[in-house]
Amino acid sequence: MQKKHLRTLEAIFARPTRSNVHWKGIENLLIALGAEVSEGSGSRVRIALSGVRAVFHRPHPEKETDKGALVSMRRFLEEAGVKP
Repeated sequence: MQKKHLRTLEAIFARPTRSNVHWKGIENLLIALGAEVSEGSGSRVRIALSGVRAVFHRPHPEKETDKGALVSMRRFLEEAGVKP
């Protein structure tokens, strides 16, 4: 994992929850972790990592992920066994 992926992972797990984490950085982190990322309908993104599956919505028109989605991503990563 590259340093930028580690920074993104730390941003996801930061408390209080941040509001400036770019979705593209999260997608790149997931791919680096070996996740299967596939397109759903509309802005949906299907993600499978270590046997855990989830569906997220890409933020639009903003680039930043909202706090609720970031908390859900944190929970997803914890269930998949990923921690900073």
